[in-house]
This record gives sequence, structure tokens and C-alpha cells, in this order.
Amino acid sequence: MVACNDKTQSDSSLVEQSTTDSKAIKLLWDKGFTVEEDEALRRVVSNWEKQSGYKIEITFYTNDGVPQKTQRAIKTGNPPDILVGYNAQTELDPRLAWEGQLADVSDVIEPVKNLYPKEILEAVYFYNHKNQRRSYYAVPLHEGTIHIFYWRDLLKQAGLSESDIPSDWDGFWNFWKQVQIKLRSQQKQYQNIYGLGFTYSTGASDTYYMFETILEAYDVKLLDNKGQLLVDDPQVRQGIIKSLEWYAKFYQDRYVPSDSITWLNPDNNRYLLNRGLVMTPNSTLSIPVTLRADLDTYKKLGILGFPNKPNGKPIRYLFIMKEAVLFAKSRNQKAAKDFLAYLIQPKVMNDYLKAGGGRHFPVLKSVWQDPFWSNPSDPHVSSLTKILTTRQTRPYYSSLNPAYTIVLKENVWGKALQRILVDRITPSQAGDEAIKRIKEIFNQWELSGGETEKGTGD
Repeated sequence: MVACNDKTQSDSSLVEQSTTDSKAIKLLWDKGFTVEEDEALRRVVSNWEKQSGYKIEITFYTNDGVPQKTQRAIKTGNPPDILVGYNAQTELDPRLAWEGQLADVSDVIEPVKNLYPKEILEAVYFYNHKNQRRSYYAVPLHEGTIHIFYWRDLLKQAGLSESDIPSDWDGFWNFWKQVQIKLRSQQKQYQNIYGLGFTYSTGASDTYYMFETILEAYDVKLLDNKGQLLVDDPQVRQGIIKSLEWYAKFYQDRYVPSDSITWLNPDNNRYLLNRGLVMTPNSTLSIPVTLRADLDTYKKLGILGFPNKPNGKPIRYLFIMKEAVLFAKSRNQKAAKDFLAYLIQPKVMNDYLKAGGGRHFPVLKSVWQDPFWSNPSDPHVSSLTKILTTRQTRPYYSSLNPAYTIVLKENVWGKALQRILVDRITPSQAGDEAIKRIKEIFNQWELSGGETEKGTGD
């Protein structure tokens, strides 16, 4: 709970500098959900400093604050040497690469290239408009994807068990509504409990993480493999509208908390941990990691993958990746690359991720062999491992076209949901507004010279 509360503090309270040396490498990193996670990073940095003789100045910000702080630093001509953050992957990095603001890190990746899965490398193979070519402009560190977290004992209290959870799309989501109804009808203490922890705000990336997953479930393809928009297709339009209507209805029918339209990323975590929710989706293992010290409660927390899509087929998972980028104007470029090369050594990365409680999954294939990642006695980590190593996955559309980073940065889907839930317009109207805004973003991008090179993705 302390970790979750930390994420709502002002950015200034999250800044920590290990040195004030102006020649030190400036590292901007999004703050972990636990003390152990941040301490694990400090140990990695300290070990490398002793080995290399260089110094690193660490600055922590919330994951939502990383892109904004970085852009401000760029405008003032004082960017960090290295930037690491989840939301930077979806909202910022591909644009910075296109603008020529990132350094090519191929020399960091090449020595361990064979350890990375193909789709991970493709997700950081960005186009640089200034030199008219693609290359590796980000170093993949680790990844995650959405899981469903729920309380096993609350199911039992409702007279249900895990074997009762359906695997079909409609049956799965209706199940949690029934749990809410049963709990509220049984005991007074559950009068304010909610079945689902969906986020509907414009201020949380959790909103678009979940909504993009819904679009995937309904087979709504917004971009083709060349990064070109498909939203003028009538079937795509109908899919967007249907997805908005489906998601909004849980709020309208009061199966999610009324303040979920203002939630920030840690709020669904907090609601679940305080038992105001039966279940919530979440894009990392941040919820179970905060419970590791309390094994009894850790075991009460269940984890599930997503149900089959409405058409009955398994869903394809979107992976969210934490990657490191190095700025082209870095004054410490060689030393910064040396640090990244050290960080992605399999043993260094494995030790770091394990010390952080396994919240993030390693992208280096050799690390998967460690029994920690597949231990069946830890259902949370082993479930994450199973999905990311055996199921079909894809990155967010930002990797296909930098213009999509603006769609996510503006949280177009959150705004569309707000229009339905707050302004009471229809899903059709909200969908058309969202499509219009997405087209404006892409048109403005192309007019400014921001079109991706033709033929990318073939």
C-alpha cells in the first residue's frame, strides 16, 4: 500500500539523486511499486559505478510523469543521458527516434541479439527521418501484459469457486457481475463492493491498456502492417463503437466504482488491496508483488489470463515493454552505452528482476531458464511466464507508426469514454469523435513530414 500511495505523490517528492557531479550520467527511471524494486536498481548502479569508475545520477518519476518530464527537459536543452519508462515506449520513444533525438544503440544490442525474441527486437526497430533509415534506438529491458487479479476468498464467500469461472467472453465478464450481486445480497459488510476494477479516466494509461485489449478481442485492427490507418473501414468503425459501448456499460450498470472515471494508475490496485473490488485487470504484477511479505494474503490473490475472444478464439496479448533510450545529444554517450551493456547482461538483469519480486518479465530468453520464472508454487510469476512465452503477442501500434504515440498520449480512448459517461453522448457519436481525432493526428503528422517510410512492416 505504501508503494501504491507513492505513485500519487507529486513528482518532486520522487526525485532522488545519487550524486551531484555534473559529469555524471543522468538516468531518468520510473519509480517502482515497492522499495525492493528501487533498491535493486540502486545496487545495479552501485556495482557498475565501482566497476567502471563512472557516476550515475538517478532521478525517479512516476511512470505517467516520465514522458512529460522528458519532453520539458528536451525543450530546455537538458535531456537525460538515459531514459527508462513504460509509458515512454507507448507515448514518446518512437517519436523521439523519428525526430533524430535518440542515439543508435545497435552496438549495445548486437552482442546479445540472439537472446531477444523477434517481436521484442521489432518493437524497438524505429525509423529515423533525419537519416532516412531504421535501426535499433531502444534497448529492451523487460516486459509485462494484462492479467486479471481477484480474491479467491471473496468467490468462496459468494458461494462460488474458481472452477465456476467461464472461459467464454460474455460468460467471463458476467461472472464478476454475479459475484458482486451475491456478495451484496449476503452480508452488510459487502454493500459497497464492486465486481470489476476497470479504469475510465483520461489521466491513466491503464484506460488505454485495457481498451486496446478490448479492441484486440473484437478483432478491430486500426493500422495495417505498414502503419497506415484503417479507421475509414466501416467494419473498423463499428468495432470501435461496439468496444466503447461494451466497456462503458459496466460503469453505467454500476459494476465498477463511480470514481473510476478519475482514477490514476495506482487506484485500481489500491481498491483491490482494500477489498473494494473482487477483481481488476492490471498490466504488471505490481499487485501481487506488494503482497509478497504476507504469504497468506499472497495466496488468497488469484490470477487469470483473459477469456477467449467473442468469436471463441484465444486472444492475442499486447505486451508493454520497459526499454532504455539514449539521447543523441548525450555528453556521456560512450559511458551510457557501457552501462546499458552491463545492465542487459543476463545475470545482472535476472538478479535485478528477481530482487524486485518478479513484477516484470525478462525479455532475454536465456533468463527464462531460471526456475524462479516457472515455479508452479508461485502462480503469479509462472502465469506471467506462461502467457509471454507460449501465447501470441504483439506490441502497441506506437511501434508501427510514431503518430500513434500521440493518440495514446492524448488518451483518445479515455476521452471517448468520458464523453459517453459524463456528457451522455452515444457510443456512435463518441466513436466518430475518436476516429476524427485520430485522423487529425495522423494528418497533422504527415503534413509536418512525419509520415513513416513506405513499405515498413512487410
